[in-house]
Amino acid sequence: MNGALYIVSTPIGNLEDITLRALRILKDVDVIAAEDTRHSLKLLNHYNIKKPLISYWGEKEKVKAEETLQRLKDGRSVALISDAGTPGISDPGAVLIKRALEEGIRVIPIPGPSAVITALSLSGLPTVEFTFCGFLPPKESQRKKALQRLSTEQRTLVLYEAPHRILETLDDILEIMGQRHIVVIKELTKLYEEVLRGPVPEVLKRLAQTTIAGEYVIVLEGRPEKKELNMDDALEEIRELMRKGFGRKEAVKRIAEAYSLSKKELYDKSLGV
Repeated sequence: MNGALYIVSTPIGNLEDITLRALRILKDVDVIAAEDTRHSLKLLNHYNIKKPLISYWGEKEKVKAEETLQRLKDGRSVALISDAGTPGISDPGAVLIKRALEEGIRVIPIPGPSAVITALSLSGLPTVEFTFCGFLPPKESQRKKALQRLSTEQRTLVLYEAPHRILETLDDILEIMGQRHIVVIKELTKLYEEVLRGPVPEVLKRLAQTTIAGEYVIVLEGRPEKKELNMDDALEEIRELMRKGFGRKEAVKRIAEAYSLSKKELYDKSLGV
């Protein structure tokens, strides 16, 4: 009989932010599969949890997923944890989860801390609908293309960013999306948690004057909705997107979809832009 795979959410910073159920599961399973065993030992030792550990970090993920899968087939129960938050959500773990489901193994979620939801809850920006983007591409050209694709999104955007790229990413956001409202959170739930709010250039200036360290969560205002958009305004928006690198067809498509306008009419009129 196959064992069960538990997807266990762990604290994103403060070790007290773990559920009673998560602690019970970690104590009861046969094996814990951790993104980085050295990192996870801090949490496990804090709660005096002694279990065999498997690391599935980085390049080892595919190989270790198969090894862990065999343990599950042998009837052992496995708790899957990442360094912080929920495995598989901008974290390793998705490979093992997918393989377990393919093999008919029971997968049980143990919900808990989430940097996405925590950041949204304190952002003050609209939360009824939002788009989670994870980490943007590290290369500047690819990052700008990703931001261009997101520039017409009207829902609140949530992104993760590493400390060595945070200023570059905010520069790109300013260039492509302009003076939107942004919330940048450093070291969420940790001792030196810091929240910066305001227009992008203001937050960028303040951030440049602080110590850049730790992980960052960015919550960005979606594209403001214009209640009425005449053809001249639409053509101006197409021109703006084309200046930012969009092709004419893509720019027309985005503006037409954003404002429920005719793509053909927009495209024909844009030829005179």
